[in-house]
Amino acid sequence: MTNGSAGGISSETDIIGTASEIIKDRLYFATLRIRPKSSVRSHYFSIDDEFTYEHFYSDFGPLNLASVHQYCTKLNKKLNNPSLAHKRIIHFTKVDPKKRANAAFLIAAYSIICLKRTPEEAFRPLISGINTTHSFLPFRDASLGSSSYNLTLLDTLQGLHKAILHGFFDFENFDLDEYEHYEKVENGDLNWIIPRKLLAFSGPHSKSKIENGYPLHAPEAYFTYFRKRNVSTIIRLNKKIYDAKRFTDAGFEHYDLFFSDGSTPNDAITLKFISIVEQAKGGVAVHCKAGLGRTGTLIGAYLMKHHKFTAAEVIAWLRICRPGSVIGPQQNYLEEKQAWLWSLGDLHRIKDRSRNVPGFSAHSAVDLGTHNSYRYTVGENNNVEEEKEGEITQGDRLNEIKARRMQHHQQQQHHHTNLLLHPTSSFKRAHTTLASSTHVPYREISSAGIPSSTHVPYREISSAGIRRFYVQTPMTPSNILINSVSRKPRSYISSAASMMKTPIYPTGRYMNVAARNLGTTLTVADSNNRHAISSSFLKAVQRGKSSMVTSSLGSHSYYTRSKSVYY
Repeated sequence: MTNGSAGGISSETDIIGTASEIIKDRLYFATLRIRPKSSVRSHYFSIDDEFTYEHFYSDFGPLNLASVHQYCTKLNKKLNNPSLAHKRIIHFTKVDPKKRANAAFLIAAYSIICLKRTPEEAFRPLISGINTTHSFLPFRDASLGSSSYNLTLLDTLQGLHKAILHGFFDFENFDLDEYEHYEKVENGDLNWIIPRKLLAFSGPHSKSKIENGYPLHAPEAYFTYFRKRNVSTIIRLNKKIYDAKRFTDAGFEHYDLFFSDGSTPNDAITLKFISIVEQAKGGVAVHCKAGLGRTGTLIGAYLMKHHKFTAAEVIAWLRICRPGSVIGPQQNYLEEKQAWLWSLGDLHRIKDRSRNVPGFSAHSAVDLGTHNSYRYTVGENNNVEEEKEGEITQGDRLNEIKARRMQHHQQQQHHHTNLLLHPTSSFKRAHTTLASSTHVPYREISSAGIPSSTHVPYREISSAGIRRFYVQTPMTPSNILINSVSRKPRSYISSAASMMKTPIYPTGRYMNVAARNLGTTLTVADSNNRHAISSSFLKAVQRGKSSMVTSSLGSHSYYTRSKSVYY
């Protein structure tokens, strides 16, 4: 799929001939060494430097929901631009494997969201024909050291697609401003994973302050936002840093389910977490230290039980919503627990149906929700230290990276603002007006008929891809959170989302890659099927346009997560 060379591109015909055709005679995706010039017949564009991933360590993607939304909007505008109506539009990317993987993710996401294609249909052009010999670098976690789990491009597309099927993302009503605002550490560092149900956020502290450049928020800083979004319950997974009574005295339910930073929960903690979420009267806000590893793992377990996400799909969706989620052995933990969590979900749905069927009882079945739970203890949090005195944990390192990232953005923003405002006094007057206004320029949009709890924030892209800037106002971390919910943003969740049923999916076989540095021995399910998309599978998909919601789909539900083979 690599076109051109150091010496140049032979011809425009050669580029089209070797590019992936997304829309016949209209939209293409190409990997080029040299930036081509647009012509009378073709329009070239690249997003490699516009939509960038903010990494923690060696992680590089996938790009988040803000990038997905902005890219789809951008491409729709190009396709509907009268001046480009008679031109072929070619999205080209660099040979850099990381940039290439993210660019391919975006154009395939466009196929799923705007062209209503299945993940397999969106993925097929990227690896067909001449492109079959060129693989895509798999995504990895936000940890130090080598990766023990490969998340393929197809995994990310399947995770996004399943989230859309369940109503977790509505492109037409997605509020980009809210997503970008609340992702920022100074504004709460929070993201909804399941709208109106599960929110992930960074752990509160005893008081709001700036410590080592990182904004810390007291529990009270979240009260206004949580009440406005109908959050009823808070679950803490890390050691005590604040007094839980500050939440309970304010009318929230608060639970402690402690387990060590960077580790995996025992079955009792997982079952208790799922039970709390199931019984919560409103939304549930979950945090550990950074709100990424432990938080993402347990939210993922709930999604796997109730919405039958595979481990790969749930990791993908979590990272698209909140980059950096699920780290190290937590990835392998979700793979290993997939069958168990699916069986819990099957039993739960059988019990739900039995309540409405006379004479039918599920009491004779084994209750997997409580079976053998006595062998485990739910993590106590009575002044238990999760690390040695003064020891820096994984969550501390991730928060430190977030702080440096925030400072870098503020410096860039300040420099960019000075460049814009310095030339004339009129710009200075405009700056004064903006600085006295609300911190974030929300759209005033009516949301009649949609409960306020459905207004769901999401994460930002890097400043390189934002075509607006926010003027910092002298607010404490607490005041920023309180004032930022004074206007009602647009919700992206569809009104029918809460009514959606859990589809039936075929049970698949999964092959894990052994985490050698963890000393974990994992089982190979089927060593004869090592390719994410086999020729027989593509033929099966070609027969019809299944949306993956029936058990009759000829779905390729197993593939090797090999470090040496990229899909």
